[in-house]
Amino acid sequence: MTDQVLKRHVEDALTWEPSIDAAAIGVSVHEGIVTLRGDVHTYTEKFGAERVSLGVYGVKAVANDLNIQLAKAYERSDTDIARAAANALQWNTVVPSSHVTVAVSDGWVTLKGALDWQYQKDAAARAVRDLMGVRGVTNSISVQPRVKTADVQEKIEAAFKRSAEIDARRVAVTAAQDGKVILTGNVRSWAERQEAERAAWAAPGVISVDNRITISY
Repeated sequence: MTDQVLKRHVEDALTWEPSIDAAAIGVSVHEGIVTLRGDVHTYTEKFGAERVSLGVYGVKAVANDLNIQLAKAYERSDTDIARAAANALQWNTVVPSSHVTVAVSDGWVTLKGALDWQYQKDAAARAVRDLMGVRGVTNSISVQPRVKTADVQEKIEAAFKRSAEIDARRVAVTAAQDGKVILTGNVRSWAERQEAERAAWAAPGVISVDNRITISY
């Protein structure tokens, strides 16, 4: 697939997504690397544009250079954002809010703390990402599972074989010490690469995933 064709596919995907103002986003492609430029109104829209672009077949990576120009109605002080973020975490049934702290500077939210699971860490970021006034999120929460990492490699390999979205024959798993997992191999899309990483994170005892999987079309 040529870069020109891929550019058109990304533009079509952005236009198809109703939560994104595709007319405000410029797309350029070089050797499968997509660059997004322009102004959007919220961090949610910036994040969504990146997510949609990564989901297009043929995309190897995305450089998200979108600038957030908050509409007047969306502007909030750091104090308001911090209060809203703390409330959002407190009301979230997935995230133990007592284990997470929030700091806000110029609309940028930083999450810190320690949780047992990667899905909890991801849920914490989702809880604050869509709040008014947020310009970005840095998720510095560490994952420190309280379960042992026995048979991690076998559990991840079994999860790959069960998944309809992953070709387990093309991905190798190495479970290092202390809950660290290394993924190698090559897959057909960015979505498949991300699904492999998500499946690895779901194994009990995993504290980090080094995703070295390459994409080949």
